[in-house]
Amino acid sequence: MKSRTPLKVPAACAALCLALLFSAGCKSKPVQISPEIASSDEALFKLGEAELAKNPDKGILYLRQVIDSFPKSFYAQRAKLLIADTYFKKGDEANLILAAGEYREFIRAYPYSPSAAYCQYQIALSYYKKILKPGCDPTRTSQALAEFKKVVADYPASDEAKQAQDKIQDCEERLATHVAGIGIQYDHMRSYRAAISRLTDVMTTYPNYSRMDEVYYYLGEAHFRANALDQAVPYYTKVVSDYPKSPYIKKATKRLKEIEARKKLSPGKAA
Repeated sequence: MKSRTPLKVPAACAALCLALLFSAGCKSKPVQISPEIASSDEALFKLGEAELAKNPDKGILYLRQVIDSFPKSFYAQRAKLLIADTYFKKGDEANLILAAGEYREFIRAYPYSPSAAYCQYQIALSYYKKILKPGCDPTRTSQALAEFKKVVADYPASDEAKQAQDKIQDCEERLATHVAGIGIQYDHMRSYRAAISRLTDVMTTYPNYSRMDEVYYYLGEAHFRANALDQAVPYYTKVVSDYPKSPYIKKATKRLKEIEARKKLSPGKAA
């Protein structure tokens, strides 16, 4: 591809800027860029790309110069994406935040680029990589879920949308586990109304939760212990009828027998 002359920034000025940047940010001898390289988007990009393996921060400076000097260049897009990927590969929290910002800027600058779907998926991954263990603050999981759903909504035909579906399922599983755990804890604390609220939220919001038998059982328990026997029956019955291998099936069956016995002793007072 034929190189282009810089837009707004003369070659000599670009070379001087790069030299000043490196001399200010590094203790080593200032780096000089020849006018031939500074005036070529392709040459400057390749220089930055090669430098990333040895000195990522230095390579990023070269790549930013491509973006600043040649904003409409094909290499400006590649440079922006490469900067984002470089931050992402570092993997620590600060760099993941920087990566997400760079990916967002890419989408805003190049909304019709074939790489836009990839950038949105990478934004979601930047949150996903920061997800904490179950029981901790689920905020990042919720953020990751929202970003993965955006991949599917905005780029439904992309390969990234297919990958996002698996991540969506995992995020929802994590969130459901978190909410169910709180609901079960409320049940143990005899806060039955709060337990019912949380567990019902799992049932309605995360219908594909892998441990739904546990949710149904504890919904039954919360109603049973609150002496709302008729309302407990459907949940225990659901465990028995739909989850024959559930570890809660014996307990649910026992509860149904207890409810039946109570109804015979005190008809009309079960509800």
